[in-house]
Amino acid sequence: MPESRRGVLYGIAAYMMWGLFPLYWPLLKPAGAVEILAHRMVWSLVAVLAILGVRRHWSWIRSITRRQLLLLTLAAVVISTNWGMYIYAVNTGHVVESALGYFINPLVSVLLGVVVFRERLRPWQWAAVGLGAVAVLVLAFDYGRLPWIALVLAASFGTYGLVKKAAQVDATESLTIETLVLLVPALGYLVVLQTNGSGTFVDHGTAHIALLVGAGLITAIPLLCFSAAAIRVPLTVLGLLQYIAPVLQFMCGVLIAHETMPGSRWVGFAIVWLALCVFTWDGLRTAHAARREARTAPTLETV
Repeated sequence: MPESRRGVLYGIAAYMMWGLFPLYWPLLKPAGAVEILAHRMVWSLVAVLAILGVRRHWSWIRSITRRQLLLLTLAAVVISTNWGMYIYAVNTGHVVESALGYFINPLVSVLLGVVVFRERLRPWQWAAVGLGAVAVLVLAFDYGRLPWIALVLAASFGTYGLVKKAAQVDATESLTIETLVLLVPALGYLVVLQTNGSGTFVDHGTAHIALLVGAGLITAIPLLCFSAAAIRVPLTVLGLLQYIAPVLQFMCGVLIAHETMPGSRWVGFAIVWLALCVFTWDGLRTAHAARREARTAPTLETV
């Protein structure tokens, strides 16, 4: 099988697993969002250490700089916010709003690029961002409040990507450091819960224990699939595949959780989808033009 096709399959697998997360977190009840988050941190570390052990890949530890360690510590705080908010959203009946967060995440990432790196947007990118802002206003009117869950998810994941880009550490190694940073507070919280009798780890049977432990595996496995895809396919392809996850999340919210979708909410989501179509079309058009220019450049030089 060609490497590019293998990469696409890895990418589809990663985004499908992320998209089906709303079906997993409710299985962990009666554990609360913070307890689930703490278990996810602990067992994610166990999972990635096991993967590194199988690969016998430890030499990277010596190459981590102080700057990278500080950046990954910040990344750990940001992603824990994202994880916690997502678990809270799913387990409190806000699956559709959480999907909205990942739909608008590409637009937030573009804005972060403008603010942090002083990047200049093309006109169609500005149009997509403007449509995204209109959609947020429409949905704020529909909800009677800002869709704060979606905004927190989009902002935290966008910031996480920004920090990870600055750190320049591979996915498995990065997740190892991030979860290691979070290990002490996570373990401390779980110990306190079990000590005061409000923890659920040992009181609800082996199936509940297995599901909590499994939170680590379902965190690590899609990340590894994503890493395998990222090195085999262009970013433009990954950019298209990333919409698989929020589409599945949206379907889980509407078709399985049966969340209410009044007409005004459909209008808001339609504007978001229009914004993403504009954003994706502009990205593909620009990438195609760059490839065409790269192909013709040598010919022009020889004339």
